[in-house]
Amino acid sequence: MSEYLTKYQRVASHDPMKAAAMVAGWIRGDWRGLFAELRADCPIFVTPAYTLVTKFADVHEVLGREKVFTVRPTSPQLDAALGSGFMLSRDATALNWRERGLMQVMLDRRDVPVVRALAGRYADECLDAASSPLDVVGDLFQPVALRVCEDYFGYRGLESATLAHWVRDIIKDCYANPLADQALHAAAVASGAELMDYLRAELARRRALLPAGPGRRRAGPTESGPEAEGHDDVFGRLASAPIPAHGFDDERIAVNAAGLSLGFVESAPAAMALATRQLMLRPEQHAAATRAAREADAAEFDPYVWEALRLDTFFRLMPPRLCEHDYLLAAGTSHATVVTAGSVVLCALASAMNDEEAVPEPEQFRLNRPQYHHLHFGTGHHHDCLGVHLAQVIIPEAVRRLLRRGAAPIPDEDIVFDAIFPDRYRLQLG
Repeated sequence: MSEYLTKYQRVASHDPMKAAAMVAGWIRGDWRGLFAELRADCPIFVTPAYTLVTKFADVHEVLGREKVFTVRPTSPQLDAALGSGFMLSRDATALNWRERGLMQVMLDRRDVPVVRALAGRYADECLDAASSPLDVVGDLFQPVALRVCEDYFGYRGLESATLAHWVRDIIKDCYANPLADQALHAAAVASGAELMDYLRAELARRRALLPAGPGRRRAGPTESGPEAEGHDDVFGRLASAPIPAHGFDDERIAVNAAGLSLGFVESAPAAMALATRQLMLRPEQHAAATRAAREADAAEFDPYVWEALRLDTFFRLMPPRLCEHDYLLAAGTSHATVVTAGSVVLCALASAMNDEEAVPEPEQFRLNRPQYHHLHFGTGHHHDCLGVHLAQVIIPEAVRRLLRRGAAPIPDEDIVFDAIFPDRYRLQLG
């Protein structure tokens, strides 16, 4: 038994819950060393508080067994914040099936090239107004994400700082509150109520602008941005589309509109920042990515971002799962483990993407890895990101525009975090 497990066992012998919290701290900090040790010595790591799954194959198994490992642990926080159930906190249910299908229609894949152009334009506007050194989180990546929320998702007439505050409060409670801090939970509930009040009012405002009659045709967004009072942003589509009833009333529209910002406002800037840092840490890849940003097309540049994120992804752990009945995980292997009913299960995406048995030489930066090695957006039923096709262009495009301006690291500067969220990261330009 080596470094981390020895420390864990020493503390767990007299205070198991403190030991489990200590592991959570390692995951925020030296996660590489911890996960490497667990993959080698204890791939399915059982603590009194949770079971941590670290191998590529085992993570896929858990996420592919949605009726065994359900998302029930996230329901209380999201339900309290939104005042109602949300598809991501429901498994293979009628609600999930119906609302996921509807939102896939609204997040039209035909929008991808236009959304990429919008993200690039927003990034260039931020960079045109910037001076060096630049805080790429607060002055570039977050503004790009918030502009996408405004112009494409349709969050009109709302201060960007207000939306960012609401989303961070809710996401902190759902994904960065392992000890169930009640102050964090209360802040999330309050912010969720304000977010929902805004969305209900905005839906009523949009409805009042609709022409009479059933024939409501929506246009797609344009490169100059969707019309402020039109139906061609996602919220406008939800407000104007002739949606069959089947339980999908105005409250369900507001809840799903809330999900657009909750799944994007924090995660997209975080991914941009972490990918950028990985490139800055590797002079050879940094130089090659900068050349590709300036000289190549997006298809040649984007792999730099996704390989950088494989090395340090934002969601190191997937949201927790609940084991509904006893289950033999990794059957037929030397580390097969019975996960007991009622266990909270954490899938370590960051570990899985660095599993030597599935990802050859994972410490190496390679652009030609198969797409299935990249688990940034999850995998399995219900766990794939709903807006993956949009995130796959918005995230690398913002980084690409930054590298075109000659972004370079500042000695001794690193990302400053607020809980799990990148909050500040200064780089030189030019």
